[in-house]
Amino acid sequence: MDKIYVTGMAFWAYHGVFEEENKLGQRWYADVTLEMDTRPAGENDDLDATVNYAEVYERVKEVMEDEQVKLVETLCERIAARLLSSFEVAEACTVKVIKPDPPIPGHYESVAVEIRRTRNR
Repeated sequence: MDKIYVTGMAFWAYHGVFEEENKLGQRWYADVTLEMDTRPAGENDDLDATVNYAEVYERVKEVMEDEQVKLVETLCERIAARLLSSFEVAEACTVKVIKPDPPIPGHYESVAVEIRRTRNR
């Protein structure tokens, strides 16, 4: 299966278990991979036969910035569901949500959750 990647998407959002996270917000990043047959688009130079990357970004942005949840796992599930329902040509998607500054003690670069979901046909 061919893959389309949209990576390093950055957002400011208000997710988290703690009240401060919901009030102050924080940086978030997301990477998505859509699995599909890109041959029809590539052979015919036809945007309608593939996914529009700008629309992928907008769907992820809607979930990241317009909804508020506690868990990174929930963000991943909602993004995957939104992408699969928005892009009929996608057979599967992988979603990785990165939280670079969670309010936990220690030295680390980030925490992240990654899921892969397939279309139920």
